[in-house]
Amino acid sequence: MDVVELDQIAVLEAARVVELARGGDHWARDTPCAGWDLRRLVAHMTAQHHGFAAAARGVGGEREHWRERVEVDEPARAHRAAADAVLSAFAAPGVTEREFVLPELGGGFAGRTAIGFHFVDYVVHAWDVAAALGVRLRLADEVLGAALAVARRVPTDPAGRGPGFAFAPALPVAEGSGPLEEALRLLGREPRAWPATGG
Repeated sequence: MDVVELDQIAVLEAARVVELARGGDHWARDTPCAGWDLRRLVAHMTAQHHGFAAAARGVGGEREHWRERVEVDEPARAHRAAADAVLSAFAAPGVTEREFVLPELGGGFAGRTAIGFHFVDYVVHAWDVAAALGVRLRLADEVLGAALAVARRVPTDPAGRGPGFAFAPALPVAEGSGPLEEALRLLGREPRAWPATGG
């Protein structure tokens, strides 16, 4: 599978688990993203979809596309609309050869690389949502293996990890860890703290 197809699988799975949230109790649940409840996490995911869709169209440098809107009446519906928008943008001919401007990451990236960032982010965020809701992900080993390959390339320099950055400091990976657990730990998540996900 190419990176666009992999990304589509991750985005649709993230949308599926987001749509399992029901009512205020679910939206107020803690998530593996420190200090974020599920409503805030989904607002972030929604904004990232809009931002990456804008980047695919050549206007990623406009900050408005990345703005998070936490107080929306139907977070799952807003997230699904954003997911549809980014999938449509990524399906455009030649998208992997374009330059994506990603302000949060400091500039421009080849489309294929940028979509790889989006892909691994949505594998991780799908797991974040699943962890908050106590459900399991439905991602094939091929998808998880591809996400792990991307996660292994993310710089681990402590100066670029932690509060204010995309990922927390990497955690040690135990021998024999599966691809999802290894990817999560490389990106600063502790899957064993959320056992209902099968992480």
